[in-house]
Amino acid sequence: MSTHAARLIAPDGCRGLPTPLQRSRTRNGATMPTGPSQPSGNGHLDSRRFRQVLGRFATGVVAITALDPANDQPCGLAANSFTSVSLDPPLVAFCVAHTSTSWPRVRGAKVVTVNVLAEHQRSVCAQMAAKGGDKFAGLSWTGSPGGNPVLEGALAWLDCVVEAEHPAGDHVIIVARVLQLDTHADGGPLVFFQGGYGGFVEPA
Repeated sequence: MSTHAARLIAPDGCRGLPTPLQRSRTRNGATMPTGPSQPSGNGHLDSRRFRQVLGRFATGVVAITALDPANDQPCGLAANSFTSVSLDPPLVAFCVAHTSTSWPRVRGAKVVTVNVLAEHQRSVCAQMAAKGGDKFAGLSWTGSPGGNPVLEGALAWLDCVVEAEHPAGDHVIIVARVLQLDTHADGGPLVFFQGGYGGFVEPA
């Protein structure tokens, strides 16, 4: 459900997102990218068709951050494959590609922090999804109770500890227990839909 690069996150290996969208429209209160509707493939399955069809499922976008225990520097990645799993115990999950170069650094920390990105943070998303380089250059952040980056402008954050990792095809499903969480900035969410980014507008 994304372009190859986003396995938004894709250059860096998380399931998800390409580089930011150009246009958007509103449908049932949600601002979505425009573009022609593709004809049916009559059930035919290949990787391109798989991404195209699943791209019709809108998701939010998160940045998963930590401090690299090797050098105490901030590290992170972006993903749109984030979901709540359980209320009791409080569990969440996200997917990371086997090829991710950032996940091993993030995974090395005792606690990882999920940042829920806001609509205006498309550039932050692209920066966190990039492969290599200083992903935090020019970004402002404060420390969560677990000590990890909470990005300025993020809608919410969750400090988590990884509980399980389940290999699944070309990705790994990460299940994490939430230790602490809170809302942060106000605003609407960054939405990923049909290969592009948009925002959510409250119905009139």
